[in-house]
Amino acid sequence: MAEFWRIVFYQPIFNLLVLIYNTVPDMGAAILLLTLVFKLAMHPLSKKALHSQKALQDLQPKVEALKAKFKDQKEAMAKELMELYKTEKVSPFSSCLPLLFQLPFLIALYQVFGSGLNSGSLDLLYPFVPNPGQLSDLSLGFWHLTQASWVLAVITGAAQFWQSKMLIRTKPPVASPGAKDEGMATMMNKQMLYMMPALTVIFGFRLPAGLVLYWLVNILYTVAQQHFAFRHHGAKTA
Repeated sequence: MAEFWRIVFYQPIFNLLVLIYNTVPDMGAAILLLTLVFKLAMHPLSKKALHSQKALQDLQPKVEALKAKFKDQKEAMAKELMELYKTEKVSPFSSCLPLLFQLPFLIALYQVFGSGLNSGSLDLLYPFVPNPGQLSDLSLGFWHLTQASWVLAVITGAAQFWQSKMLIRTKPPVASPGAKDEGMATMMNKQMLYMMPALTVIFGFRLPAGLVLYWLVNILYTVAQQHFAFRHHGAKTA
């Protein structure tokens, strides 16, 4: 299983990183470009997940109304929910499946940035990828990407807050008197708004800067993708 993982996921991503590093001999720039390549390759799946997420958010008032109407009839409520999803042509799992498909590649990226930034991994290069001799973890001539950076951790935490704030702001108000889950959902949203950025900063203090740089570029790309996807979705439904 470990060999399969290395051949199918880890090795291709590592070779792509070295290939970019050979062209742009700065590890920070190489990580940035590799992240953009990965995000662009996964763009169709991410776009589909975002549109599904927005569709589910727009449907939430009707869902909450059904919960209030059938609060003591679980079977009837489940049947009505399935009928609602069928009528609106929305799947409650459609926003999760594309993300699950991306998960192995995300884990492999994490491993490459965590352990691949050393010259000992160069024996995994394909024959057609030039061997640079060694991989320098330096970026901009002074920034060691194998060491933690509290400045980058704080910036990434702020970006995570921005992304979380955007997601909460796009959720429509739910007007369904009697829906008991409403207050709990609002409370959980507010907790996640601050919890995710806080965890990002905490982990960012410990992780190599290369990993945190990848996460920052990933968040910024996702923010831009959310902005355009939600704006386009709103224009279509207006």
